[in-house]
Amino acid sequence: MDSYTVAAAVTPSDTVDFLGGKAQALYVGGAGNVTAIVGGIAVLFTAVPVGTVLRVAATRVNATATTATAMVALYGA
Repeated sequence: MDSYTVAAAVTPSDTVDFLGGKAQALYVGGAGNVTAIVGGIAVLFTAVPVGTVLRVAATRVNATATTATAMVALYGA
């Protein structure tokens, strides 16, 4: 299992990237869909369960089509 040294709450936005830069992973605290920007492309992860760690290098989570809640960007794996 990976360990991370920095975590920051995620506020989904269609225009504002993460202030901490590219995250190494996203923790999903409330089930739902996540639209993450990965490699400059919007990628929709559907039906993500509670407690999932998406190991994707994302720069943003879009508000559009994102229904998951309580997300945290993880850095420094």
